[in-house]
Amino acid sequence: MTLIKSNGYNVTIEDNSLDSLSNFLEIKKYTSYFILSDQNIIKLCLPHLLIACPKLITAQIIKIKPGEKSKSLKFSTLIWQTLIDKNADKNTLLINFGGGVISDLGGFAAATFKRGIDFINIPTTLLAMADASLGGKTGINFNEFKNIIGTINQPKGVFINTKFLKTLSLRQLKNGLAEIYKIALVNSHPFWNELSSFSEKTSYIKLITKSIQIKNKIILKDPFDKGIRKSLNFGHTIGHAIESEFLNSEAPMLHGEAVLIGLLIESKISYQKQLISKPMLLEIYSVITSHFKLRSISEIPISSIINRIKNDKKASKNILLFSLINGIGSFKLDVIVSETQIQKAITYHNNLIK
Repeated sequence: MTLIKSNGYNVTIEDNSLDSLSNFLEIKKYTSYFILSDQNIIKLCLPHLLIACPKLITAQIIKIKPGEKSKSLKFSTLIWQTLIDKNADKNTLLINFGGGVISDLGGFAAATFKRGIDFINIPTTLLAMADASLGGKTGINFNEFKNIIGTINQPKGVFINTKFLKTLSLRQLKNGLAEIYKIALVNSHPFWNELSSFSEKTSYIKLITKSIQIKNKIILKDPFDKGIRKSLNFGHTIGHAIESEFLNSEAPMLHGEAVLIGLLIESKISYQKQLISKPMLLEIYSVITSHFKLRSISEIPISSIINRIKNDKKASKNILLFSLINGIGSFKLDVIVSETQIQKAITYHNNLIK
């Protein structure tokens, strides 16, 4: 077991056990438990959770549909109404059991119900284990804009059991790897070098632990996203805009898939800003395209992507601000980027990825 101390709570990483969660529930005397999860996780993972933690057998289950569309005001209302109907009080614990959508949505609902009740995250996807469940960012989408409504509210614990990774498809595993590559690109050149030679034999528990250790150092210094934590937005300004464009399509793009494209396009912008060299840009493209199959975004009007970026929460008075890389393993914050530079970077990407 690995224990990482974060902002007022612990992140525990276990290979095939939930002992730390059982101990937590024994120490904390909550009046009731609610488990927020989706239909797939309830079927594949909930039996294991209940066997490992008998105290949760009487927990109320709040079931939502899987996917990004559930991260909405509609499903926030469903959670609040269920908590009211089942007499949840200030000493209720909400257990977010699933991927990044669950931790974002559940954290937001917990932060706002009765002005805040305790919640914990039990991530079941690689993306949630390595990134989304840590740091206290919660939120929902609104009118097709990603994470535009939300809070920063810390969980009381994050309990990672890598056994749940066995339930994931290859697509979902690669979805999670995207955020790990981002963390390395922004903060650790040695870690990037490790990922450059990633193979199916690479230990996921090692990648998760390294990713959390790096991210945790950042959020401890900047829990409210006012300074260096903004470095973790690299790839997300473009990525969120692309993800939003596909949100209501017949084939929605996963968060990590959109972020990978964002990493590449924003690397090109970093090159345009003379923050990275041409060989470094080509290395980033080579590594990512050799490990991931990227979808084309040429069908999306560049003007639509730019319009979404203007509504990004990082924009300020129509000034488009980006967190970019300043070499691999380093970053530069609040870089002003023009619409022309974005257009050129997307065009460059579209010509390479067809």
